Amino acid sequence: MTIYVKSKQVVIPGEPLAYGRYEYQGPIYIVRQRIYSKVIGIVEIEDKKKLILIPLKGKYMPREGDIVIGKIVDVGLTGWTVDINSPYKAVLPVSEVLSRPTDAVKLDLSKLLDIGDLIVAKILAFDYTRDPLLTIKESKLGKITKGTLVEITPVKIPRVIGKKGSMINLLKNMLHVELVIGKNGRILVVGDDPLMEAWAVMAIKKIEREAHIPGLTNRIKKFLSKVKTDKKAGLSSQGNISGVKRVK
Repeated sequence: MTIYVKSKQVVIPGEPLAYGRYEYQGPIYIVRQRIYSKVIGIVEIEDKKKLILIPLKGKYMPREGDIVIGKIVDVGLTGWTVDINSPYKAVLPVSEVLSRPTDAVKLDLSKLLDIGDLIVAKILAFDYTRDPLLTIKESKLGKITKGTLVEITPVKIPRVIGKKGSMINLLKNMLHVELVIGKNGRILVVGDDPLMEAWAVMAIKKIEREAHIPGLTNRIKKFLSKVKTDKKAGLSSQGNISGVKRVK
């Protein structure tokens, strides 16, 4: 058993990663026990026995159980159509919004959720033969009423989370904000101080840009340490960042 690459190394399609019976996760293929990368990505090695390949490009593909942040794009008679930043539009039926059975036809669903509203939802079912089915009936799901929404490349989400949640905890602890991570590349930042929200936005965008460069955690720590000396910079700079929406 041999590993040919180092942890945090950027690899290209067809590049050999290892030989032998390793555990693996991500867009990887195997030929005669030799493990190859399918995409451009970053390799992470866990305990010298598991290879994790994180793609640097690509669109979000729904998976059952994923938490996503969606935007209502249509209101129907029995539910809503939701943009989840994917090739597939998702469906949110009224039965997955209301706690009690009801006759949806008699309701004005736009009074519950209207076009343009943002929601945190869970993918209940998806099998490629129909659009993803969503629910917001579980705890911590539902309509977004405050915070700042940031959109990044979906495959960079694992870098924002970090190993065992290290990066997301760094942002939370240093900026005193809460983060809701959507697997579909959308992140909600909620804090009592708009300046801290703005700094979190800039940090997330920096993680997205520099995900492939070693030493990312230390650079983010150094970047966030500027908050103590330059607090006003965050709010004034946020308006120049693409993929950011303030929720009111």
